[in-house]
Amino acid sequence: QILGTGMDTQDTAPSILLFFDKQRFIFNAGEGLQRFCTEHKIKLSKIDHIFFTRVCSETAGGLPGLVLTLAGMGDEGMSVNIWGPSDLDFLAGAMKSFIPNRAMLHTHSFGVEHSASSSQSTEATVTIDDEVVRISAMFVKPRYNNEARNSTDINSKPGDTAIVYSCELAEIKGKFDPGKAQALGLERGPKYRELQLGNSVKTVAGRMVHPSEVLDPPIPGPIVLLVDCPTQYHMHELFLLQSLSRFYEDSSCQTENAKKVNCIIHLGPSSVTNTVDYQNWMKSFGTTQHIMAGHENKNMEVPILKGSARISSRLNFVCPQLFPSSGFWPVEPANGIDLEKNKSTSFQACESVAAANLLKFRLRPYAQLGLDRASIPSLFSYEEIVDELISEIPEIKEVPEQISKFWQSSVDQKNALAPAGKHMLMVEEPWISKDSCLPDILDEQGNLAKFQDDSSLRESVWRKRPKGNSETPCCVENATREDMEITFLGTGSSQPSKYRNVSSIYINLFARGGMLLDCGEGTLGQLKRRFGVSGADEAVKNLRCIWISHIHADHHTGLARVLALRSKLLNGVPHKPLLVIGPKQLLRFLNAYSTLEDLDMQFLDCRQTLKPSVEELLGDNATESATTQLENTMFAPGSRMENYNKKPSSPKDTTALANLKEVLHESGLEILYSVPVVHCAQAFGVVLRAKEKVSSAGKAIPGWKVVYSGDTRPCPALVDASRDATVLIHEATFEDSMKDEAIARNHSTTKEAIAVGTSAGAYRIILTHFSQRYPKIPVFDEEDMHKTCIAFDLMSVNLADLPVLPKVLPHLKLLFKDEMVVEESDEVLEAVV
Repeated sequence: QILGTGMDTQDTAPSILLFFDKQRFIFNAGEGLQRFCTEHKIKLSKIDHIFFTRVCSETAGGLPGLVLTLAGMGDEGMSVNIWGPSDLDFLAGAMKSFIPNRAMLHTHSFGVEHSASSSQSTEATVTIDDEVVRISAMFVKPRYNNEARNSTDINSKPGDTAIVYSCELAEIKGKFDPGKAQALGLERGPKYRELQLGNSVKTVAGRMVHPSEVLDPPIPGPIVLLVDCPTQYHMHELFLLQSLSRFYEDSSCQTENAKKVNCIIHLGPSSVTNTVDYQNWMKSFGTTQHIMAGHENKNMEVPILKGSARISSRLNFVCPQLFPSSGFWPVEPANGIDLEKNKSTSFQACESVAAANLLKFRLRPYAQLGLDRASIPSLFSYEEIVDELISEIPEIKEVPEQISKFWQSSVDQKNALAPAGKHMLMVEEPWISKDSCLPDILDEQGNLAKFQDDSSLRESVWRKRPKGNSETPCCVENATREDMEITFLGTGSSQPSKYRNVSSIYINLFARGGMLLDCGEGTLGQLKRRFGVSGADEAVKNLRCIWISHIHADHHTGLARVLALRSKLLNGVPHKPLLVIGPKQLLRFLNAYSTLEDLDMQFLDCRQTLKPSVEELLGDNATESATTQLENTMFAPGSRMENYNKKPSSPKDTTALANLKEVLHESGLEILYSVPVVHCAQAFGVVLRAKEKVSSAGKAIPGWKVVYSGDTRPCPALVDASRDATVLIHEATFEDSMKDEAIARNHSTTKEAIAVGTSAGAYRIILTHFSQRYPKIPVFDEEDMHKTCIAFDLMSVNLADLPVLPKVLPHLKLLFKDEMVVEESDEVLEAVV
């Protein structure tokens, strides 16, 4: 069965599921596999083995998250056997940097002797051989011609090795013929059963009767080949693969070992599989059923994650200003494929079908051998989803017009500014005053007001709370739509779910490039869903920096895929390595992983980007008071982060620091600095502040300020860093009633997150990183939301739209009025029986 991960977004390889009554095998585990299986009710806990056709981010990006999820199942956790070429050892070594127990990784690497030799081996490597199936592996290495040798990537990486797998099922015994048995003198009875089991028996007359005398000839077991030919450089070696010759249908050289292949699944991209040479090679298998499962344009038409696309479409209908992505996108040529050129190939010469999501090829029973389309999801469209929504919630039909009035009101009021320049862009709720509701909230929450060093939130922040800050900030009032936009690529916590991906935020600086804050698994796929296939490629090429908050897998396992794609897209184009800022442990993973693929990055430890260090780098002397204040809060004796200061800091990387300075200049930023927070060892938040600009009237306009908390408990360091922020993006993993769990896991509740932003005088607060127990919309108290909004996947918040943001939330809540916790029954699809 085809598991169509990446079929619509082309960010990752599809997976192939081979399943029997008691065994299940998956070939390839690209990013998004967990989320795909959640969507389609496929139980990953029943997977016995995972095989890789290549070991790289495209085929194995989902493995780290998958291993960690399985390890968390049941009382003792579960594991899966992982198979791949010797390159798999590099990936396992890289994953050890954040997978705590080495025993979780049951890896079986094969073909070490092939690592430095040619692919030409007459024998395939047998990996599984039991009474059900025999799985063998054949190696295909790229061969570069002389013209390509001036390329910088000519020294092939281990991850360039591709594997062709043959899956041969046991032969089917011939049908028992009672007539033949009777003719040999056997009466009906137990001896018939013995013969059917393959045992010889004696007649009454003493004649030995063998099974071959009473059974029809055995039927050869079905054979499936999985062929991954990722580039045209692999084709020559693939075509010469001697261990495949026994599967070719050539009447002039039939041998005793010749075997008929029933199905070949081609995983290579259409830019390879549509070439004349490849098509001619496919013909050598005769009447085999070919399934083209690589990146094909026709596979992009329907979103693979229907539940997520359904939510995106509904949000887009209600508020296209914040949700410009409808969940559907126009089909566009991928990887520079010339559609007209492809039409001229001999594609129709073979028995070929394009893979569809959940398409099956049945192997048993033999009578049903062949394609089975019964599980393929029905087609659906944006219009159908909107019609369903209006039928379900009739009053929603008026909401888009009501919401659009907020934007029109914003424009009208901006145009009607008084000559004196009095700011009246929007009618804003007043800031919470010291005498209003926030102190009551803090009192009701008990130790909400207490930090890890027992200092009072109220005491530490109210003395510096801004006064008279009820007006729209100048940077917002004078914003253009190409200053800055925040796109939420993942707003869930822990692991991907049906409706929310794991953490990632894209800061779009338009002409000045962009940045990623955290990069959980599936980040690239989310970029493609938001900006389209080619638009996402442009965003990746124009990245200035990726900042990672901490080493937990839901915040960084999409990083290698993004870096590898950027390196590929910019190959042959003059460019600099991408600056990656993160905790020191992340460097160990990236260094080990770079053995497999070119990541083309430069690393900078978060501890070298604390505010005093960055200010010193930029020429501002860090004040003693700032350093002292940091030590007296986060690292005070007895605090939970006391041991942080005891770890030796990395020696300063002057090259990376210089690169940071250049990145800030190119991005139009005045400063970027990391803030230690309370979550795990070396966990950080980040502050971005833009340079001031000059208005048409010659007035200096302060730059915007965005603060992202990462994962954290409320803490003074973050409150201080968030002072007068234009936007504070704060995690709100738990609802207010789960405060004890929030404390135990070093996360924040909704009310705590809002209190941090309000205390710091942040203009707008956007909550994210919701527990996956809230599948669509988290639980919140509307009384607290007067300057706060909840983030959804693929939501884009433009700097110019911040005044309107809180007004939209009540309308979004209407959208989910009956779906706060329960999933709709019509989404259930049993993909695997």
